[in-house]
Amino acid sequence: RYEPTWGSLDARPLPAWFDEAKFGVFIHWGVFSVPSFGSEWFWWYWQKEKREPYVKFMDTNYPPGFSYEDFGPLFTAEFFDPNQWADILKASGAKYVVLTSKHHEGFTLWGSKYSWNWNAVDVGPKRDLVAELARSVRNRTDLHFGLYHSLFEWFNPLFLEDATNAFRTRKFPTSKSLPELYEIVTKYQPEIIWSDGDGNAPDTYWNSTGFLAWLYNDSPVWDTVVTNDRWGAGSICTHGGFYTCSDRYNPGHLLPHKWENCMTIDRSSWGYRRDARLRDYLPIEDLVKQLVETVSFGGNLLMNIGPTHDGRIAVVFEERLRQVGSWLKVNGEAIYGTKPWRAQNDTATPGVWYTVSPKEGKVNAIFLNWPVSGILELGEPQAKVGETQVKLAGYKELLKWVALGEKGMVIALPQLTPQQMPCQWGWTLQLTDV
Repeated sequence: RYEPTWGSLDARPLPAWFDEAKFGVFIHWGVFSVPSFGSEWFWWYWQKEKREPYVKFMDTNYPPGFSYEDFGPLFTAEFFDPNQWADILKASGAKYVVLTSKHHEGFTLWGSKYSWNWNAVDVGPKRDLVAELARSVRNRTDLHFGLYHSLFEWFNPLFLEDATNAFRTRKFPTSKSLPELYEIVTKYQPEIIWSDGDGNAPDTYWNSTGFLAWLYNDSPVWDTVVTNDRWGAGSICTHGGFYTCSDRYNPGHLLPHKWENCMTIDRSSWGYRRDARLRDYLPIEDLVKQLVETVSFGGNLLMNIGPTHDGRIAVVFEERLRQVGSWLKVNGEAIYGTKPWRAQNDTATPGVWYTVSPKEGKVNAIFLNWPVSGILELGEPQAKVGETQVKLAGYKELLKWVALGEKGMVIALPQLTPQQMPCQWGWTLQLTDV
């Protein structure tokens, strides 16, 4: 049994499924999807920081005295079709999904009894959005279902009172935040609890170790659940399950601890933005590159989309997800269930990234640029004449190659027309006996 101490909790082995999954989809959805302007931090930027674009947006488009709470009933979700969402998630090739059950605005996407009249069952959609998505994902896909939960809430009077008392009082976590966490775990049995938003309060204020000890010992998901590292000021990148360290985190080298790069297809926001331009969305080439780099360094990629207030996944997000899925159909063996190799990227040719498929005993060299010459030089593998074999994922024939002295090899790629290419945006060479 795990004790409610970081020493004990951090010793828990991470359930193996998470490292093998490699790729997940993050979904930021909430009342902030109604103004869908600027960012999911809309309320804070408008009311607390009084940033000019936000104030102007409200003055221009809404009557005087319109409050953020007035957006609640406008969060309608009338086009929300959880089966369609599940099908898009499945087509993306992702192995897990993380939905924002509650962001810093405090609005819960389930009918929480601790969030009176500020939840999706009482206000807006009048539906339990968490339950509906969980059901569809579990019925239609093999994805693991996870929930994001914000510990703090920007404007909750109980939290603000505790903060004024320098967190010596604990009214907010005991009456709101912790009961909600127990509620979502018991009710929806998520296999990921993605915690966020410590409000600069220490983990002792949140009783994070007490909650995690229950989660790992006695909860319905005690053996499969994974958690991240955002459990109070100072815990990020130090305590918890996998490390996130910061948004869009990419260490650029191998880490001794499992980590995740959470990033978003819209460069400027996690929530949906009505005024986003095409150039604000990362192109598929960048997304494939991020996936390949992240996995070669031993991380998982959590790629975010922001649905609309009426429950649609915008076509641009759907296209990106389906593109990643089509790429993974061909190159998935070089991603799922892999381990980092002794070299993460190639010394001779830039844009070549390595993973290992331990069961098959294959080294995967993923290259992002198809050389004009049709010849690819790899500086890292040590090839053995008569033993080493080179295959291009999605192409039948073996490829010809020549060893370069002690280390390195030159590979002749097949001459293919664009129509004959097994995929776009990046290709995998499978090397056996190197």
